[in-house]
Amino acid sequence: MIDPRFVLLGAAFSLIGIFVYATLTVRGLVRPNRVSWFLWGAAAMIAFFAQLADGVGLPALSTLAFGLGPFAIIAASFTNRLSYWRISAFDLSCGSVSVVALILWLTFDSPLLAVLAALTADVIGGVPTMVKAWQHPETERSFVYVFGALNGSITLLSLQTWSVVEVAFPLYLVLLGVSLATAVRVRNRKRKRAALTDGRLVKGTDYVEPKPGN
Repeated sequence: MIDPRFVLLGAAFSLIGIFVYATLTVRGLVRPNRVSWFLWGAAAMIAFFAQLADGVGLPALSTLAFGLGPFAIIAASFTNRLSYWRISAFDLSCGSVSVVALILWLTFDSPLLAVLAALTADVIGGVPTMVKAWQHPETERSFVYVFGALNGSITLLSLQTWSVVEVAFPLYLVLLGVSLATAVRVRNRKRKRAALTDGRLVKGTDYVEPKPGN
């Protein structure tokens, strides 16, 4: 195990990733799904307060960093009409189920149940972004999810005691970050190969659709 204060480094990784992602959002280079990011932030903040109630201590800062970031990204998405993903009925359905999970948290007088409810809401709320990352990887960047996974990994290594309340959220951050980063990178790589084969224009990690008639 590492010094518990290393959790501050993990939180810094998350905040750096969020800052860069928010900057790219303002520029319209990424298009966040507001449903996912709002629910990620709301669920993480619930988990953070539940961890505080359970006396988790420093590791809760990892959750706090993950919870504050999404609201910055949502705010950034309002600065450019091209910097957000259109919300569909599917997104709203996932969001509704997540909200129900968050409401259930209010009925739980237990930090453990609160964290589990928040995680459930977080997972379901993230489905729209997972689908978008797979179908439209050009609207995402993998680094923000890699940094989130680093945050979770460092937090796990810094834990001095292991309980569900302490372990659940950082472990989820690792799984979420790795899965989304992998999906974005694999799908973008596949699109690049297809684009080169078809004679389309590819620049960096961005996939550019051919103009009509090309």
